[in-house]
Amino acid sequence: MIAIDKVRYVGEDVAGVAAVDEETALEALDLIKVDYEPLSAVFDPEEAMKEGAPLIHEQYPSNINIHVHIEVGDVEEAFAKADLVREDTFKAAGEAYATLEPYAVVASYANGYLDLWVPNAGPHVRAKALSNLLKIPLNKVRVRHINIGGHFGSRSEVSPGDLVTSLLSIKTGRPVKLVLTREENATCTRQVHDIKTTIKTGVKKDGTILAKEFRVIYDGGAYSSTGPIATSIPYYVYEEAYRFKNVRYNGYRIITNKGIRGMYGAHGRAFLCGNEMQLDMIAQELGMDPMDIRLKNGIKVGEETATKSVIISGGLEEPIRQAAEHAKWKDKSCQLKEGQGIGMGCVAIMCGFPMGFRSGSACYVKLNDDGQATIVTGIVDTGMGNESMAVQIASEVLGIPVSDINIVNADTEATNLDPGAYSQAAAFVGGNAVKRACEEAKGQILTIASEKMNHPVEDLDLKDRMVISKSDPSKTMPMRWIVREAFFRGKPITGTGAYMPKIDFQREWVKRPFGQMAGTYSFGCSVAEVTVDKETGQIRIPRFVAAHDCGNPINTMAVEGQIEGSVVQAGVGVIMEENKWSDGWLLNPDFLEYKVPLACDSPEIEPVIVCSNDPEGPFGAKEGGLTTRMNAYSAVACAVHKAFGVPFNEFPLTPDRVLKALDAAKKGGKS
Repeated sequence: MIAIDKVRYVGEDVAGVAAVDEETALEALDLIKVDYEPLSAVFDPEEAMKEGAPLIHEQYPSNINIHVHIEVGDVEEAFAKADLVREDTFKAAGEAYATLEPYAVVASYANGYLDLWVPNAGPHVRAKALSNLLKIPLNKVRVRHINIGGHFGSRSEVSPGDLVTSLLSIKTGRPVKLVLTREENATCTRQVHDIKTTIKTGVKKDGTILAKEFRVIYDGGAYSSTGPIATSIPYYVYEEAYRFKNVRYNGYRIITNKGIRGMYGAHGRAFLCGNEMQLDMIAQELGMDPMDIRLKNGIKVGEETATKSVIISGGLEEPIRQAAEHAKWKDKSCQLKEGQGIGMGCVAIMCGFPMGFRSGSACYVKLNDDGQATIVTGIVDTGMGNESMAVQIASEVLGIPVSDINIVNADTEATNLDPGAYSQAAAFVGGNAVKRACEEAKGQILTIASEKMNHPVEDLDLKDRMVISKSDPSKTMPMRWIVREAFFRGKPITGTGAYMPKIDFQREWVKRPFGQMAGTYSFGCSVAEVTVDKETGQIRIPRFVAAHDCGNPINTMAVEGQIEGSVVQAGVGVIMEENKWSDGWLLNPDFLEYKVPLACDSPEIEPVIVCSNDPEGPFGAKEGGLTTRMNAYSAVACAVHKAFGVPFNEFPLTPDRVLKALDAAKKGGKS
């Protein structure tokens, strides 16, 4: 959390100061003297892996922080049997989370209790980390839920600022507030991995994928962060989408003298764009439509992924067909002029993954004497609508309007464990817990109502604040009467519910990457249209269609909003967003030099919701939107490739890189 003996990157925390005002704090910082002894540094992950490279941490030989190896089937034999084999290398610069709100935290310690107010995606995970760091019992560390000015993966982990403000508050007995500047936010907090990936694919003449081999290098920066997960996720979201009988994956997360890299909602740009663009190139060589090669290899319900996860709903076919239909794929693919392109990107997303006992969620609901309800849940909302989703679920079960329901959430003292806004678990896991808690409360209401109404309980239901007879709607009783009766009996209406996804808890990211990884999976296909100016290299994206299988949408508008946000973040981001470095210095730590999509860059977006009605999800729901965030990159990359028939192997697709690729193709004799 703070450098003790060695500083490993520009921006690493070495000291903390608390003062009565900012001016005094800055003056105190000027009085601190630090002696630095220059050490050999390494900034390129491939250089860091070479023999003789300076070791940044002694415990990581060759600076390899994490090595994930997955091998299924006989890869070499499958390549030997393939009619066509391609091998290509792609690389992508790391990105910034670009949250509008910089990191900020308030810590207050009094009477042995620590309170923390911090924008975060996982309060329970943060509280546990601080309990461990400070050696304070968990019930004396309270992380509060507050509104958040952006997430995208950036608020998932405990931060040095959390620890420093807590220590200073313990020391002074006063509340301590820390707010980073924009530049500090970019250099001192987790950002996104640079990636280089080599992809080898062998196929039959009909387009069937026989073998895949991946070698992926992730620039992890100076510390581990969520290393095993970050090294694995790009591969998993791809094997969940396509059928791989023979596959070898070697993912390396490398330690370098750069800022720490973490998880991201659109993680794996070079890997995902590379795979989909290579699939297009293979289809072109085989004389196939890119859509058809995806349909042929797309995974279906009932099948297993390469690492032994069963798909229980959805599949890739329906999102592909619906996206193609709405985008008029067949017609537009045949009518393209030079500089115009249309491209398709596909991916699947796990809903919850193994996080030990934190994989599950629990909810408590109580009915007040006026018949209104309060749900207490660990669900975290970082802008995607998780709170309203939980209230809607409770409303549906209890038969009362959403205005009658209050939600208390994401306060570690008031709520039970929940994964937080992480691992795409809010709807599937947290929503199921809310539903079960409300169903338990509903059962208690109907039992008392059955006695009061002299009517069989199985014929009763809750609707419009009333207990009603299903067979004779004229027989009713206000629900609040039942709730008050329960109070008189000394048995107030309360319900608890919990849900743990059906996953293999023996599965482990590095040592045992096999078994059921998630309770279910969502699927998505995006289609992007682009125009590319061959004189300037500038890319425009006039139209974008994104089809997303979310099971059954609880809040259609929220799902559409997530799809639209994902298109802008990843689809438009792939033509502009990148961190630029020079010898460990981040050159663009602000929004002047770090380019993010603006309204004027946004395409016309058509979100398409695909319903597969998941058998495990609450009312059939799964996660809503992340497939688009992980495949929008690829759709744009494939469309740009289609515009000129030229492969692009470096991202983002900025004008200089487009012109460089076009020039290289011209010199090589390609159109």
